[in-house]
Amino acid sequence: MGRKVHPVGMRLKIIRDWNARWFAEGRRYGELLHEDFAIRDFIQKSHDNASISKIEIERFPARVRVTIHTARPGIVIGRKGASVKTLRQDLEEMTGKSVKVEVEEITNPDIDATLVADNVARQLERRISHARAMKRAATQAMRQGAEGIKIMCAGRLHGAEMARREWVREGRVPLQTLRADVDYGTAESLTTFGRIGVKVWIYKGEILGEETRESEGVYVSQ
Repeated sequence: MGRKVHPVGMRLKIIRDWNARWFAEGRRYGELLHEDFAIRDFIQKSHDNASISKIEIERFPARVRVTIHTARPGIVIGRKGASVKTLRQDLEEMTGKSVKVEVEEITNPDIDATLVADNVARQLERRISHARAMKRAATQAMRQGAEGIKIMCAGRLHGAEMARREWVREGRVPLQTLRADVDYGTAESLTTFGRIGVKVWIYKGEILGEETRESEGVYVSQ
């Protein structure tokens, strides 16, 4: 078995940033970390059908800013902002701090790895064939502009006695190239035969830094 590296963690501060941006020392760090887990878990459970991909948390003195990336912002915001106002009040009671909730829309959910993995997992719960679900998701992602996608399902597929893993890939997914924009997401499907895990890698192209070259006054020989 080879050693696997998380596609997002490997690219931190190269082409990716942290989902939680704050600083603490000692015991305070552990307390805030568990608070982040509680915030994310509460939002995911209270908006289970809102297609939430990512939750970013930023901390300031006595203030927390929570940014929710979702494909269905109307469900999170609610009518005239009622749902997001209730969510903000619940988070303020949970944390004891002033909370600001921002909602950002995901314009293309077909190439968001977390949402694709969740979609495949929900299809498995409806007893749709894993091969058909993976193939359909991969084809749709490539049609929407992805340069490559890999989907893997692991568990008691089709109710088999022995667990196994199967995967499908289209295009190219360069996992070792640091400048490659590889989105990664996971989901779990709760079936009658047990739990099936779904992993998705989506390659969206390369992110290149701006090269500043001074070409004025430079002689280049022919």
